[in-house]
Amino acid sequence: MTDAHNLRPINITLVAREHAINGFRATQWEITELSPKPGGDATLWLQLTMTERAAYRFNLTSGNPRLFVRAGFTGGPAEPGAITASQDVAAAWMDGEQQVLEAPMPLAIQVWIEAYLSRHGEAPVEERKKKRKGAGRAREIQQ
Repeated sequence: MTDAHNLRPINITLVAREHAINGFRATQWEITELSPKPGGDATLWLQLTMTERAAYRFNLTSGNPRLFVRAGFTGGPAEPGAITASQDVAAAWMDGEQQVLEAPMPLAIQVWIEAYLSRHGEAPVEERKKKRKGAGRAREIQQ
């Protein structure tokens, strides 16, 4: 379900920084501005989903909450395409060889995510299944 409670525009400005590493030139992209206020070079929509609630909580309690921007393929020019507050989603993007940039999460977005978690509840804690005694072990054959 997409509504005003789980969707926010985020404005982003990127800058390319040239670096010389062992005689080679490399371009590194950085987020110079990330804000829920109008402005910036690109606008991405941050959508919260029920399946990522545990990841949002982990991010908020990390002491340094971040937002992650998918910005095209690794090694190519940065083209912002999506944004998330979930490290799990960002990791999946990186596994797909996508360039992921990160920036501190604005306080207004932290408060909005807290309200989302309060409204929809925390994600259920996944408990490990208990093994039956002797499960997974070869049984001795009695003769």
